[in-house]
Amino acid sequence: MKFQYLRYDRLDYETALTLQKKRVEHILAGEAVNLFLLLEHDPVYTLGRSGLREDVLIDTIPVVQSDRGGKVTYHGPGQLVGYVVCDLRPNSHAVRQHVYKLEETVIRTLEGFGVQAEREADNPGVWVNGAKIGALGVRIRQGVAYHGFAVNHSPDLGAFGGIIPCGLPERPVTSLSQLGIPLLRSELEERIIAIFGQIFGVEWI
Repeated sequence: MKFQYLRYDRLDYETALTLQKKRVEHILAGEAVNLFLLLEHDPVYTLGRSGLREDVLIDTIPVVQSDRGGKVTYHGPGQLVGYVVCDLRPNSHAVRQHVYKLEETVIRTLEGFGVQAEREADNPGVWVNGAKIGALGVRIRQGVAYHGFAVNHSPDLGAFGGIIPCGLPERPVTSLSQLGIPLLRSELEERIIAIFGQIFGVEWI
């Protein structure tokens, strides 16, 4: 599977979303290959298609409506976001497999740093001892997936206190730094790229 890789130190949410949507259009037109984006966002709360505005408890961080699946989450510095624009056609079972692969990318990446993470059947994302460390959300347009995952490296976890993350008020959020694992962003990126390439069978362009 052919992929182009792009990296940004910081990119605002709307710009990243526009970039993904344009790539979807180009893939549908047969003009581009799949895309893997790695970046961080400025602080923002995003509401997925099933998100509720009342799950945002403060007004000090911007709120953006997103077309991804899921409810409300936080993005900000110290959180590594991976957006995967991927042509899933013509496999009718590809959406479920795609979500599984995204979760597996995060799980196996964390495993390399000694963190035993897991998926939950009823709650998308990646969890460590009952706390969420990786968020997940996708959208499919005419067989092309976009959006992806976010891994909490060393974000301000207090920002999650301004929302009901993923509509689950009783579930905490954690990060690698909170688990006592100090990593450079570059170290996390390097492993994510390697694991993503293995799981998706990538030929980098």
